Amino acid sequence: MEVKMSEKGLTYKDSGVDIKAGSKFIELIKENVKSTYIPGVMGDIGGFGGLFELAKYKNPVLVSGTDGVGTKLKLAFLANKHDTIGIDAVAMCVNDIIVAGAKPLFFLDYLATGKLNPENHAEIVKGIADGCKLGECALIGGETAEMPGFYSDGEYDIAGFSVGVVEKSEIIDGTKISDGDVIIGITSSGIHSNGYSLVRKLFIEKLDWSLDRYVDELGKTLGEELITPTKIYVKAIEKIKKDVKIKGLVHVTGGGFTENVPRILPNNVDAEIDKSSYKLPEIFKLIQKLGNVAENEMYKTFNMGIGMMVIVAKKDQEKVLELLKEIGEEAYKIGEIKVGNKVCKMK
Repeated sequence: MEVKMSEKGLTYKDSGVDIKAGSKFIELIKENVKSTYIPGVMGDIGGFGGLFELAKYKNPVLVSGTDGVGTKLKLAFLANKHDTIGIDAVAMCVNDIIVAGAKPLFFLDYLATGKLNPENHAEIVKGIADGCKLGECALIGGETAEMPGFYSDGEYDIAGFSVGVVEKSEIIDGTKISDGDVIIGITSSGIHSNGYSLVRKLFIEKLDWSLDRYVDELGKTLGEELITPTKIYVKAIEKIKKDVKIKGLVHVTGGGFTENVPRILPNNVDAEIDKSSYKLPEIFKLIQKLGNVAENEMYKTFNMGIGMMVIVAKKDQEKVLELLKEIGEEAYKIGEIKVGNKVCKMK
């Protein structure tokens, strides 16, 4: 393969990396990044490290989480829609750290691509900024890696991490969960960002459905359903924390119900989930039916319409449901805590 070189010899641009495109990209994302700044942010975009001042805490504990979007990216490529995938990246991180009772402070992203397209990739960062606003945290930095020959044209990878803070005395770790407590489920916005390898195998490879196919059961196109960004639960949990003592939180991600719920249970109790306590979203019915997927496989792969679980004392059940309704969240009592052996049981 012949490499075109400048008259003065090989340049970085000749190898596929355009520094000017990088500079243009920074200019395009500046306003979106700044729009996420909250009290505590120090410095400005473009530094070697992001600075955040930690104040007003007596005994602060930092809580961090890192994640990516997984193979949901493949559907973003197919749909050529890149302005919401950043929300997914933020959601997967902040939803994990709020489970410990932490308030997210800031987020940093990692975006890698074969060739930087300033306009298109600025859309991704816009999505990240939107996610940070929903998560009430600041986007204080990140890394954009241009890696020619490593990614196919138009493809990229995105990941990130978030840091939050909680008073040591207010950490939520599940140790106070006991027999008789109730489980409140807050609905998801769809599949979120887990189980997409199975989803693609079914709809794209096995059934050969296009993303613009209108699906009657969904009331929208397949692409609209599958690209729906992951819901961010920061505001909901902060709302509850102000009035109710939360005993445990579960972010229903990879591993679904059966793998995630036991992570916060003490050894002497089980969680019993009533599958009939809420309406199962159509997308999960469709996956199970068309893919002939066993029910236990569904509940250990997908969120099944519940993205976050809140465990509280029975006396606080109605208060939690009321608080969530005030901010427009759909939530239900979906189960109870019983004496057992750290198992999530479906009934």
